[in-house]
Amino acid sequence: MDFSFDPAVIAVIGLATALYVRAVRVLAGRGYSVPVFQQAAWHSGVALTAVALVSPLDALGEELLIAHMGQHLLIADIAAPLLLVGIRSPVYAFVLPRPALVSLARRRRLRAFFRWLRSPLVAIPVWVLILYGWHFGFAFETAVRNDFVHAFQHQTLVLGAVLVWWSVIEPRRRRLPGDLWKVPYLIGARLAGMFLGMAFILLRSPAYAELYGRTAPEHGLSAITDQQVAGGMMLALDLLVMLSAVAFFFYRSAQDHDRADRAQAVAG
Repeated sequence: MDFSFDPAVIAVIGLATALYVRAVRVLAGRGYSVPVFQQAAWHSGVALTAVALVSPLDALGEELLIAHMGQHLLIADIAAPLLLVGIRSPVYAFVLPRPALVSLARRRRLRAFFRWLRSPLVAIPVWVLILYGWHFGFAFETAVRNDFVHAFQHQTLVLGAVLVWWSVIEPRRRRLPGDLWKVPYLIGARLAGMFLGMAFILLRSPAYAELYGRTAPEHGLSAITDQQVAGGMMLALDLLVMLSAVAFFFYRSAQDHDRADRAQAVAG
């Protein structure tokens, strides 16, 4: 399998890296050092996106559902939240060049629409619509066979993931608070993916037989085994992300309570 050197993908990855490095340097010049873990989160997100879209995994996605599912999990379930962690304020305000920021600031309706989309009661339904919509047979097979539709599929999956994770990570705040309302919110978002993964596992016939029915056996797998493993990957990652995030927010909430108690004791 060869690497996929799509000029558009390479350009976006290179631009994302360059803009972030520039933002870190600008902030350093102003006396603020971006934490190493925050920089690592951004570059890890970009690297995982490159693995999904540039490595042989991209071409293999046309022959195995496992590979195609791996792409989606890398860019939407792992890379998207890492990128949001990476742009946590004040980096958030310095990633884009000033002219672009000014242009966005003037587009009030666009910003209001984005705020509405990322609100918790809207973000999850939008995510479910995107996730399930692309996994219907016709939509999924069209995406695999048409490069333009495939790119649009990836873009919408990343958008949906960003909308869901935005309220959780809150990149515009310097410190992530331990708000426990995020626990049921995250559980709801992750369950959507888990149910889809379970459906792939439990189906007794291949969902995309015309697409992977011939190519999966060439890799030593039946189409149904390919599908079940892909569903298992989806289920396992969603479960891992959900449990990790829930544990983090309970831990952070306890930290916040301890900090508040100490502050009150000092003030008293």
